[in-house]
Amino acid sequence: MPSHLMSRRDLDFLLHEWLRVSESPEGTVDRETVDAVLDLAEQVATRWFAPHNRRNDSEEPRFDGTRVHVHDEVAPALAAYFEAGFGGMTMPEELGGSDLPVVVAQAADLWFSAANVGTAGYPFLTKANANLLRAHATPEQVATWVQPMVEGRFFGTMCLSEPQAGSSLADVTTRAVPHDDGTWRVRGNKMWISGGDHELSDNIVHLVLARAAGAPAGVKGLSLFIVPKVLPDGSRNDVQLAGLNHKMGMRGITNTLLNFGEADGAVGYLVGDENRGLAYMFHMMNEARVGVGTSAVALGYSGYLHALEYARTRPQGRPIGAKDPASPMVPIVDHADVRRMLLAMKSYVEGGLALELYCGRLLDEERTATDPARTREARLLLEILTPIAKSWPSQWCLAANDLAIQVHGGYGYTREYPVEQLWRDNRLNPIHEGTHGIQALDLLGRKVTMADGAAVHLLAARMRDTIERAAATPGAPATHAAELAAHLDRTLEVTAALWATGDPALALADATTYLEVLGHLVVAWLWLDVELVATRAETATDPFHAGKRAAAQYFFTRELPRLGPQLDLLAGMDRLLVDLDPSVL
Repeated sequence: MPSHLMSRRDLDFLLHEWLRVSESPEGTVDRETVDAVLDLAEQVATRWFAPHNRRNDSEEPRFDGTRVHVHDEVAPALAAYFEAGFGGMTMPEELGGSDLPVVVAQAADLWFSAANVGTAGYPFLTKANANLLRAHATPEQVATWVQPMVEGRFFGTMCLSEPQAGSSLADVTTRAVPHDDGTWRVRGNKMWISGGDHELSDNIVHLVLARAAGAPAGVKGLSLFIVPKVLPDGSRNDVQLAGLNHKMGMRGITNTLLNFGEADGAVGYLVGDENRGLAYMFHMMNEARVGVGTSAVALGYSGYLHALEYARTRPQGRPIGAKDPASPMVPIVDHADVRRMLLAMKSYVEGGLALELYCGRLLDEERTATDPARTREARLLLEILTPIAKSWPSQWCLAANDLAIQVHGGYGYTREYPVEQLWRDNRLNPIHEGTHGIQALDLLGRKVTMADGAAVHLLAARMRDTIERAAATPGAPATHAAELAAHLDRTLEVTAALWATGDPALALADATTYLEVLGHLVVAWLWLDVELVATRAETATDPFHAGKRAAAQYFFTRELPRLGPQLDLLAGMDRLLVDLDPSVL
């Protein structure tokens, strides 16, 4: 029976036919290894994660004032995950890892997010924590904290937000004072800390942004500290759980308010240099942002697969023009409007999946390329694509979940079917790890302008390469190439005009619209590239590849035209949002 979690056929297509991961210059992995990893991921996710997804939703973690209680299916699932080696997929062998390409690990983790995004959140954060420490911590810190996280004995968190500051990290007030033994004492409060307390591991490694005494104001004065729940001597650190946050969805992972240093001060260990904490933390934040987008794809894709099966098996109504009320009802997939919704979902989730895996491929190039020019190009592309990779699937794969409910009709709005939980779980993704608006400001305010626009020009060059190849392919690809080229030219013109005003407040007022424009442009480009692969003569009549071409056609005829009015709005330099008096709201 086909999985309702992910499409293995689509993963095979994107990894082997489109990205050709086992043939890349950086690749040290053969197809048999890739397939074995995906087989194992599907098996472990289906056996250990999927069965308690509903239970995570109905029996969320609870705090009795002393300890956190998590139901009894979570720990065995996480043990199975780490025992199978998924905790160290991209880590080097000397740390107990498998040294796999990032894009392969990313594809494997899709199964776990689709099966149970709450339980999958614990290793998601732990791996990002370990990757940051591997990049920026001392060898002694790596030996102490990273290897136990790879093995699943320790879990990790990221502690940035505070109750009074939210996402405004310039206003962080948590303090750190040096101690005579070389450690630090950390005092403050951190809010929205996923995985912040539980009994699922021997220890929890908190990565905490705090301000050392005498540090500059704002983000330039933030340092990064390892603050474990349990100290190396086995004693409990001064880290206290103040309470759990109760969320609309994604309830399986604890979400906490933590108090550091209520008594003698929480013992912390400085990572790297003082006042460079945010720069280090961006290593984890950027990984988490791509991971959030990947999670959004997984949840949207699962909703699509559920809706597709329902539409194929649910009889209702009769074809347009049918006159006999006694004639058999037809499956709802036969109705044009249901096909419209399914094709929209397909274009969103499969386009989002291509985006995330493309970013994974870039991470591999940045990490392993021997040519410095390729490394630089990969880094530039990741800089400009990361806010899109986080936000586009969080918006449009959530829209796919909304459509999945609609395809189910009234049944979709009940708890008898999983699509309502998938929507609630996915609704967090436009919010955490930097909201939609924050990603928009980052994209237009920093990534587009950095290095005199080097990243946006490189991205445009990549798009033009695909456009040139598609233009030489008769039929739909050539038509789509011309449409993409026109929208790309207009987007570049509007981008230059926005910053030519010399007024940052005006240029950034509609940054979210700009993010949506560039996001749709990027996904249209990837759909065109995928369409070229699906148009090869040997696949011309295959239903799978025909489905790819149909989804590309939908995106170009129904989605890409959205850019016209949005670009008109941006080009018009509308001052409504700049000049509006808040008192009228």
